[in-house]
Amino acid sequence: MVQKEYLGVDIGASGIKGAIVDIKKGELVSDRIRIPTPDPSTPKAVAKAFAQLVKEFGWENKFIGCGFPAIVKHGVAHTAANIHKSWIGTNIEKLFSEATGCEVLVKNDADVAGIAEMMFGVGKGAKGTVVIITVGSGLGSALFIDGQLLPNTEFGHFYLKGHNKVVEQYTSDGARKRQDLSWKVWGQRFDRYLQHIDLLLSPDLIVLGGGSSKKFEKYKKLITIETPVTPAQLLNNAGIIGAAVHAFQVEKTLEKSRV
Repeated sequence: MVQKEYLGVDIGASGIKGAIVDIKKGELVSDRIRIPTPDPSTPKAVAKAFAQLVKEFGWENKFIGCGFPAIVKHGVAHTAANIHKSWIGTNIEKLFSEATGCEVLVKNDADVAGIAEMMFGVGKGAKGTVVIITVGSGLGSALFIDGQLLPNTEFGHFYLKGHNKVVEQYTSDGARKRQDLSWKVWGQRFDRYLQHIDLLLSPDLIVLGGGSSKKFEKYKKLITIETPVTPAQLLNNAGIIGAAVHAFQVEKTLEKSRV
Protein backbone atom coordinates (compact mmCIF):
# COMPACT_ATOMS: atom_id res chain seq x y z
CA MET A 1 0.00 0.00 0.00
CA VAL A 2 1.26 3.48 -0.89
CA GLN A 3 2.30 5.40 2.21
CA LYS A 4 1.03 8.79 3.35
CA GLU A 5 4.36 10.23 4.51
CA TYR A 6 7.52 10.47 2.43
CA LEU A 7 11.00 11.79 2.98
CA GLY A 8 11.76 14.67 0.63
CA VAL A 9 15.30 15.91 0.06
CA ASP A 10 16.32 19.09 -1.75
CA ILE A 11 19.95 19.25 -2.88
CA GLY A 12 21.32 22.73 -3.48
CA ALA A 13 24.68 24.26 -4.27
CA SER A 14 25.27 25.15 -0.61
CA GLY A 15 23.01 22.86 1.39
CA ILE A 16 21.15 19.55 1.44
CA LYS A 17 17.77 19.90 3.15
CA GLY A 18 15.27 17.22 4.07
CA ALA A 19 12.09 16.54 6.03
CA ILE A 20 9.29 14.02 6.27
CA VAL A 21 6.21 15.29 4.42
CA ASP A 22 2.51 14.56 4.63
CA ILE A 23 1.86 14.43 0.88
CA LYS A 24 -1.92 14.77 1.30
CA LYS A 25 -1.61 18.10 3.09
CA GLY A 26 1.70 19.28 1.63
CA GLU A 27 3.09 19.91 5.10
CA LEU A 28 6.29 19.01 6.91
CA VAL A 29 5.61 16.56 9.75
CA SER A 30 9.17 16.49 11.06
CA ASP A 31 11.87 19.01 11.76
CA ARG A 32 13.75 20.15 8.68
CA ILE A 33 17.37 19.06 8.74
CA ARG A 34 20.04 20.83 6.71
CA ILE A 35 23.64 19.80 6.17
CA PRO A 36 26.22 21.60 4.02
CA THR A 37 26.71 20.38 0.48
CA PRO A 38 30.26 18.94 0.35
CA ASP A 39 32.97 20.98 -1.34
CA PRO A 40 33.94 19.71 -3.84
CA SER A 41 30.44 18.37 -4.52
CA THR A 42 31.53 15.14 -6.24
CA PRO A 43 29.08 12.22 -6.60
CA LYS A 44 30.87 10.16 -3.93
CA ALA A 45 30.93 13.03 -1.41
CA VAL A 46 27.31 14.08 -1.97
CA ALA A 47 26.08 10.46 -1.81
CA LYS A 48 27.79 10.09 1.57
CA ALA A 49 26.17 13.29 2.86
CA PHE A 50 22.80 12.22 1.43
CA ALA A 51 23.03 8.90 3.26
CA GLN A 52 23.96 10.73 6.48
CA LEU A 53 20.85 12.90 6.20
CA VAL A 54 18.60 9.89 5.55
CA LYS A 55 20.09 8.09 8.56
CA GLU A 56 19.23 11.04 10.82
CA PHE A 57 15.57 10.49 9.98
CA GLY A 58 15.78 6.75 10.64
CA TRP A 59 14.32 6.25 7.18
CA GLU A 60 14.85 2.63 6.09
CA ASN A 61 13.68 0.56 3.13
CA LYS A 62 11.23 3.21 1.94
CA PHE A 63 10.83 5.56 -1.00
CA ILE A 64 12.65 8.91 -0.97
CA GLY A 65 12.05 11.84 -3.30
CA CYS A 66 14.95 14.07 -4.27
CA GLY A 67 15.26 17.38 -6.10
CA PHE A 68 18.62 17.73 -7.83
CA PRO A 69 20.22 20.79 -9.53
CA ALA A 70 20.56 19.38 -13.04
CA ILE A 71 18.63 18.28 -16.08
CA VAL A 72 17.54 14.81 -14.99
CA LYS A 73 16.34 12.16 -17.46
CA HIS A 74 15.46 8.68 -16.25
CA GLY A 75 17.46 9.29 -13.09
CA VAL A 76 20.62 10.42 -14.91
CA ALA A 77 22.19 13.90 -14.63
CA HIS A 78 22.77 15.58 -18.00
CA THR A 79 24.07 18.95 -16.76
CA ALA A 80 25.92 20.28 -13.71
CA ALA A 81 25.69 24.08 -13.61
CA ASN A 82 25.87 24.56 -9.82
CA ILE A 83 27.42 21.27 -8.77
CA HIS A 84 30.60 19.32 -9.63
CA LYS A 85 30.97 18.61 -13.36
CA SER A 86 31.62 14.91 -12.69
CA TRP A 87 27.87 14.51 -12.10
CA ILE A 88 27.22 14.64 -15.84
CA GLY A 89 26.32 11.12 -16.94
CA THR A 90 25.91 9.87 -13.36
CA ASN A 91 22.85 7.76 -12.54
CA ILE A 92 21.79 9.72 -9.45
CA GLU A 93 18.97 7.36 -8.53
CA LYS A 94 21.23 4.31 -8.58
CA LEU A 95 24.00 6.06 -6.62
CA PHE A 96 21.70 7.37 -3.87
CA SER A 97 19.69 4.14 -3.68
CA GLU A 98 22.85 2.11 -3.15
CA ALA A 99 24.11 4.61 -0.55
CA THR A 100 20.90 4.47 1.51
CA GLY A 101 19.29 1.09 0.86
CA CYS A 102 16.11 2.97 -0.07
CA GLU A 103 14.40 3.56 -3.42
CA VAL A 104 15.47 7.12 -4.31
CA LEU A 105 13.54 8.91 -7.05
CA VAL A 106 15.17 12.01 -8.51
CA LYS A 107 13.84 14.97 -10.50
CA ASN A 108 15.11 18.44 -11.39
CA ASP A 109 15.05 20.63 -8.27
CA ALA A 110 13.03 23.49 -9.75
CA ASP A 111 10.55 21.03 -11.25
CA VAL A 112 9.80 19.45 -7.86
CA ALA A 113 9.50 22.88 -6.25
CA GLY A 114 7.05 23.76 -9.01
CA ILE A 115 5.04 20.60 -8.42
CA ALA A 116 4.62 21.54 -4.77
CA GLU A 117 3.62 25.12 -5.54
CA MET A 118 1.07 24.00 -8.14
CA MET A 119 -0.48 21.45 -5.76
CA PHE A 120 -0.41 23.33 -2.45
CA GLY A 121 0.67 26.93 -3.11
CA VAL A 122 -0.31 29.96 -5.18
CA GLY A 123 -0.39 27.88 -8.37
CA LYS A 124 -3.18 25.64 -7.11
CA GLY A 125 -6.04 25.73 -9.60
CA ALA A 126 -4.16 28.03 -11.99
CA LYS A 127 -4.99 27.59 -15.67
CA GLY A 128 -3.00 28.35 -18.78
CA THR A 129 0.78 28.84 -18.71
CA VAL A 130 2.46 29.16 -15.32
CA VAL A 131 6.21 29.78 -14.98
CA ILE A 132 7.87 29.15 -11.63
CA ILE A 133 11.34 30.62 -11.16
CA THR A 134 13.51 29.65 -8.20
CA VAL A 135 15.91 32.47 -7.41
CA GLY A 136 18.84 31.19 -5.37
CA SER A 137 22.48 30.36 -6.08
CA GLY A 138 21.33 30.05 -9.68
CA LEU A 139 18.03 30.45 -11.51
CA GLY A 140 15.84 27.37 -11.75
CA SER A 141 12.58 27.16 -13.65
CA ALA A 142 9.49 25.02 -13.98
CA LEU A 143 6.87 25.37 -16.72
CA PHE A 144 3.28 24.20 -16.37
CA ILE A 145 0.62 24.25 -19.06
CA ASP A 146 -2.88 23.69 -17.69
CA GLY A 147 -1.30 22.03 -14.67
CA GLN A 148 0.96 19.68 -16.64
CA LEU A 149 4.72 19.94 -16.14
CA LEU A 150 7.09 20.37 -19.09
CA PRO A 151 10.29 19.17 -17.36
CA ASN A 152 13.89 20.37 -17.44
CA THR A 153 13.28 23.83 -18.93
CA GLU A 154 16.33 25.52 -17.34
CA PHE A 155 15.35 29.11 -18.17
CA GLY A 156 18.33 30.32 -16.16
CA HIS A 157 20.75 29.10 -18.80
CA PHE A 158 19.99 31.22 -21.84
CA TYR A 159 21.84 34.41 -22.81
CA LEU A 160 20.46 37.92 -22.75
CA LYS A 161 21.48 40.20 -25.62
CA GLY A 162 24.90 41.72 -25.04
CA HIS A 163 25.99 39.18 -22.42
CA ASN A 164 28.59 36.45 -22.73
CA LYS A 165 27.45 34.56 -19.64
CA VAL A 166 24.21 32.72 -18.98
CA VAL A 167 21.52 34.82 -17.34
CA GLU A 168 21.73 33.18 -13.90
CA GLN A 169 25.26 34.55 -13.53
CA TYR A 170 23.81 38.02 -14.02
CA THR A 171 20.53 38.02 -12.15
CA SER A 172 20.38 35.16 -9.61
CA ASP A 173 20.41 35.82 -5.88
CA GLY A 174 23.91 34.36 -5.90
CA ALA A 175 24.97 37.03 -8.38
CA ARG A 176 23.41 39.75 -6.20
CA LYS A 177 25.40 38.59 -3.20
CA ARG A 178 28.69 38.00 -5.05
CA GLN A 179 28.57 41.42 -6.69
CA ASP A 180 27.15 43.17 -3.60
CA LEU A 181 24.31 44.69 -5.60
CA SER A 182 21.63 46.89 -4.09
CA TRP A 183 18.08 45.60 -4.36
CA LYS A 184 17.35 48.43 -6.81
CA VAL A 185 20.18 47.53 -9.20
CA TRP A 186 19.51 43.81 -8.90
CA GLY A 187 15.75 44.35 -9.29
CA GLN A 188 16.29 46.21 -12.56
CA ARG A 189 18.39 43.32 -13.83
CA PHE A 190 15.76 40.82 -12.74
CA ASP A 191 13.05 42.83 -14.46
CA ARG A 192 14.95 42.59 -17.73
CA TYR A 193 15.07 38.83 -17.28
CA LEU A 194 11.32 38.70 -16.61
CA GLN A 195 10.69 40.79 -19.73
CA HIS A 196 12.48 38.12 -21.77
CA ILE A 197 10.52 35.30 -20.12
CA ASP A 198 7.32 37.22 -20.81
CA LEU A 199 8.26 37.70 -24.47
CA LEU A 200 9.17 34.03 -24.97
CA LEU A 201 6.23 32.38 -23.21
CA SER A 202 3.38 34.90 -22.74
CA PRO A 203 2.57 33.27 -19.39
CA ASP A 204 -0.60 33.80 -17.40
CA LEU A 205 1.27 33.78 -14.07
CA ILE A 206 4.89 33.93 -12.89
CA VAL A 207 5.68 32.57 -9.42
CA LEU A 208 8.98 33.36 -7.69
CA GLY A 209 10.52 30.85 -5.28
CA GLY A 210 13.91 30.47 -3.64
CA GLY A 211 15.68 32.82 -1.25
CA SER A 212 14.83 36.08 -3.03
CA SER A 213 11.10 35.38 -2.90
CA LYS A 214 11.16 36.24 0.82
CA LYS A 215 12.42 39.73 -0.09
CA PHE A 216 9.84 40.34 -2.84
CA GLU A 217 8.71 43.67 -1.40
CA LYS A 218 12.23 45.08 -1.91
CA TYR A 219 12.03 44.80 -5.70
CA LYS A 220 8.32 44.38 -6.44
CA LYS A 221 7.92 47.97 -7.72
CA LEU A 222 10.78 47.50 -10.20
CA ILE A 223 8.91 44.80 -12.14
CA THR A 224 7.40 46.33 -15.27
CA ILE A 225 5.70 43.42 -17.06
CA GLU A 226 1.91 43.22 -17.09
CA THR A 227 1.82 39.49 -16.36
CA PRO A 228 1.05 38.86 -12.66
CA VAL A 229 4.19 38.09 -10.65
CA THR A 230 3.84 36.73 -7.11
CA PRO A 231 6.12 35.14 -4.49
CA ALA A 232 5.71 31.43 -3.86
CA GLN A 233 3.65 30.42 -0.86
CA LEU A 234 5.80 27.48 0.21
CA LEU A 235 9.11 29.38 -0.04
CA ASN A 236 12.16 27.24 0.79
CA ASN A 237 10.08 24.19 1.75
CA ALA A 238 8.76 23.80 -1.79
CA GLY A 239 11.68 21.65 -2.96
CA ILE A 240 11.32 19.25 -0.03
CA ILE A 241 7.54 18.97 -0.39
CA GLY A 242 7.69 18.55 -4.17
CA ALA A 243 10.40 15.88 -3.91
CA ALA A 244 8.21 13.91 -1.49
CA VAL A 245 5.21 14.27 -3.81
CA HIS A 246 7.33 13.02 -6.73
CA ALA A 247 8.21 9.87 -4.75
CA PHE A 248 4.53 9.36 -3.95
CA GLN A 249 3.51 9.78 -7.59
CA VAL A 250 6.09 7.27 -8.83
CA GLU A 251 5.25 4.71 -6.16
CA LYS A 252 1.55 5.12 -6.92
CA THR A 253 2.24 4.43 -10.61
CA LEU A 254 4.29 1.35 -9.71
CA GLU A 255 1.53 0.14 -7.39
CA LYS A 256 -1.04 0.38 -10.19
CA SER A 257 1.23 -1.49 -12.62
CA ARG A 258 1.40 -4.42 -10.19
CA VAL A 259 -2.39 -4.79 -10.02
